[in-house]
Amino acid sequence: MPPASRRALEKAEIVTGAARHLDLLPEVAAKARPWPVPFADGIDALLQLRGRDVVMLASGDPFWFGAGSVLARHLKRGEWRALPAPSSLSLAAAALGWPLEQTPCFGLHAAPFSRLRPALHPGARLLATVRDGAAVARLAHWLEAQGFGESGLYVLEALGGPRQRIRLIPADGPIPTNIAHPVIVGIEVAGQGAVVPLASGRPDTLFDHDGQITKRPIRAMTLSTLAPCPGEHLWDIGGGSGSIAIEWLLAHPSTTACAFEINPARAARIEENAHSLGVDRLEVLEGDALTRIGDPDLPDAVFIGGGISGALLAELWDMLPEGVRVVANAVTLEGESLLTEWQGMKGGELMRIELATAQPLGRKRGWKASYPVVQWSVVT
Repeated sequence: MPPASRRALEKAEIVTGAARHLDLLPEVAAKARPWPVPFADGIDALLQLRGRDVVMLASGDPFWFGAGSVLARHLKRGEWRALPAPSSLSLAAAALGWPLEQTPCFGLHAAPFSRLRPALHPGARLLATVRDGAAVARLAHWLEAQGFGESGLYVLEALGGPRQRIRLIPADGPIPTNIAHPVIVGIEVAGQGAVVPLASGRPDTLFDHDGQITKRPIRAMTLSTLAPCPGEHLWDIGGGSGSIAIEWLLAHPSTTACAFEINPARAARIEENAHSLGVDRLEVLEGDALTRIGDPDLPDAVFIGGGISGALLAELWDMLPEGVRVVANAVTLEGESLLTEWQGMKGGELMRIELATAQPLGRKRGWKASYPVVQWSVVT
């Protein structure tokens, strides 16, 4: 134990942490209080101890997929001090010989496995914390369902302690039932599963939809016009399948988005698409956008892909601050007329997008045109 940690324990009135952490303690005068499960249940009890010397035990580095950032949100700066040790993910990288700066790391002990989805491609090496041994089996089954059952799983148990053990098992093979906690999984990805491309305009087949989807070429042009930047927030009005909002979120891990959808079945489908593609942070608001657009935080960009009306545009212009990027697509004559009118009033760029694909025509081929899309882009 580092000297600073030992001194903190010697001064402490109370020491708290998971039962397994408390079991490893040397003899101390402090009163031991096991931290409850789920984790959130212990925060109020901890806050009631303000003003007393309290030590909380956590694995490794509490600010690397640990409890530190959660607790820091509830405490003032100066009320706490962190004494980090090598994180479990650092220990895992060292054990496997994987360069940590080149290895994507995921905290999946309290998050869906689908967070891995954008990072899955043959040859990738990933590290993930998981809840327990049973979660290792669920992760293996999930990888197999994604088409990556050929992946190798390094199961790293109780790293850095006397119970440390490392085993390599195939994701599509039998999973041991005697996996000790805490556990990290190193994944060497292999298989024939679909890879999520990096560029906007991902294949339509990645999205479950009922035909109400911004098709791939138009979506690529729309995302280019929306121009997502790190930390920005999007409103996707008339979400359909959620493809625009999902691709916005795939652009950078710090982006956020809210999708408005009046159809309950489509709203549910948007959530399913977001979860399956690893961006479960998408907020979906079911109902008429006119009655819901005051609910979420104001956006940096707005996309209108369905349900466009003069009343909606007027409401947006009344509430949006200066500098918000607005992009609206229309395929009907009525929608085109409305966008033409508003472009005349507010400026911006009006673009007509016409696409055609080669299709069989008798024994030969011909061009089959899609409905033209009129796109208006403007900054408020």
